[in-house]
Order: sequence, then structure tokens, then C-alpha cells
Amino acid sequence: MRGGNEWRYRLGALLLVARALLFVSPTAPAWAHHEGSAQAAPTDGISIPSLSHGQMAVIADNRAAILDLAAQQTPTDPVMRRLESFVNLQYFACMWGLAPGSLDDENSPFNECSHAYLAATRALLVHLQDMTGDRTAVRALVAKIELEMLSNGASLVLCRYSDEPFNIAEVISPHWRDIPSHPPSLMTFAGLAMAMLGCAWLGVRRKLWPG
Repeated sequence: MRGGNEWRYRLGALLLVARALLFVSPTAPAWAHHEGSAQAAPTDGISIPSLSHGQMAVIADNRAAILDLAAQQTPTDPVMRRLESFVNLQYFACMWGLAPGSLDDENSPFNECSHAYLAATRALLVHLQDMTGDRTAVRALVAKIELEMLSNGASLVLCRYSDEPFNIAEVISPHWRDIPSHPPSLMTFAGLAMAMLGCAWLGVRRKLWPG
């Protein structure tokens, strides 16, 4: 039952984001397609160092704990608030990390945007170390993450986005045009489309044949 509930949650989240994308798509040009972009790098935001492919998985496992520490931080400062907002916005833009292969598949259309929100999450943790107040919990989490990265050899696993810096003034959207050439993503969105059609058919059927 637990697995079934998790699948229903994931399907519901994908359906929700698909509906949201219908409204987001008209403004999509304002979001960056970072790879191969001819636009100049933004200068009005906060630069974020990228991270290796191996580090992504470790930061992803600790993302919720990092955000919890940020939520408990008092007092805050403008840099922390901007980083926190960017993490949440970029996480939403990357479909909440639900797309298959978004973390471990370099060819996934969602890999670059995953790099962006996870790099920002790490930057948020680094900034929390320098803020005022009791740093015990922050130092403990940093030590835990460093140990996990050493144990997994995370810093050694590189990919084409590992040396790519990000900036909070530039939200990275998935590479939508690459979905047809990435079978796991294509199958996911095809299944999502079928689910949406099924829901629409059930709605029509109930109206035509109530009871």
C-alpha cells in the first residue's frame, strides 16, 4: 500500500506540474536555456559554483535537512533569503526532481536544471555556516555531507555540467526539445498524457452517463 500511495503522489505531482506548464509556457523565454546560450552571463545576481555529478546525489539526499536549517535560521539576511527563494523556484522549474534520470543521467533533459537547484542548495548551506547564532546543527550537517561525499567518492564523478557556474538571476528550465530523444523522459510524458486523457474521459463519461 505504501508503494501504491507513493506512486499516486508522484502521478498527482506530475499531473499538477503538467497543468502548470500550460500557463508557464507563454513566459518560458524569460527562463534560461543555459546550455549553448548566446546571452551574456547575468551580473545582477549571486554567482553559484557548480558541483560534480557525484556530489549531486549527496546534496539531494540532504536537501530537505538544509532547507530545514534555513527555515530555522534567525536572524536571516538578504543573501540567505535570495538563495532560499532560488532553490525553491529552480526546484519547481525542474519538476521537483520527479523526472527520471534527472540526477544520474547526463543525457536527461532535466539534468542541467537539477545541477542548478542542487548547486544552489549547497551554496545555501555554505552561507549558513557564516551566519550568526548557534552553528552546531549546521556544522554537524556539513560534517555528515562531507563524510558521505568521501565515502561515495562523489567529487570524482564529473559530467559536462560539473564546471558550469550558475546565477540566481538565471532560472534554468529543462531542455524540453530533447525529451523525444530521451526514452525515459518520453515514456514518462507519454504516460502522463495518457493519464490526463483518461481523467478527461472519465470526467466526460460521468457528465454524459451520471450514476
